Amino acid sequence: MKRQLQRIWDRASIYLPLILMGLMALGSWWLVRSTPGAFPATPTVAARHEPDYFMRNFSIKIFDDAGRLKNELHGAQARHFPDTDTVEIDGVRLRAVSEQSGIVAASADRALTNGDGSEVQLFGHASVVREARTDATGHQVPASELHGEFFHAYANVERLETDKPVLLLRGKDRVSADGMDFDNVERVLLLHGHVRGELQAKPVK
Repeated sequence: MKRQLQRIWDRASIYLPLILMGLMALGSWWLVRSTPGAFPATPTVAARHEPDYFMRNFSIKIFDDAGRLKNELHGAQARHFPDTDTVEIDGVRLRAVSEQSGIVAASADRALTNGDGSEVQLFGHASVVREARTDATGHQVPASELHGEFFHAYANVERLETDKPVLLLRGKDRVSADGMDFDNVERVLLLHGHVRGELQAKPVK
């Protein structure tokens, strides 16, 4: 069973945490740089945890040199807190399109990121979905999904952690655990607690 679980992660879906970190870090980068940045100087006062600006029902898109859509970020509302230099986004949805990775979408009820996007936390119904695609050799690659109630991504050190239940789906295969710690630099994935897997047998040729 352990070998089968390792095979699933190795062959198919270990890239998902990295995609999640990249998408969320990039999304926060767009957001922070697309919000107002030049405010009149004000006297220094004791910082309070109150937002200094809002964005509501916003959409930010990035295109490549040929005019093709590369990335887009949507949110119901975003708030910037100057005392902690953090951005909080409600109803966040991200989508990335590339020839190498295909279409990858991420969403959550709420996201919290620091000012430079090096740390991102996703709260509530967090998911990353890589759509089914055809690879460079012409083989069909099934859709892969990562689901959980909480993820904490550290973009600079390429780590993703959660102490909440996590579920990975790839085609009809599924793996679940009580928590996860993924280190992309060391290529080490730790699944915590009760780890369960349901693997579909390959058809005999």
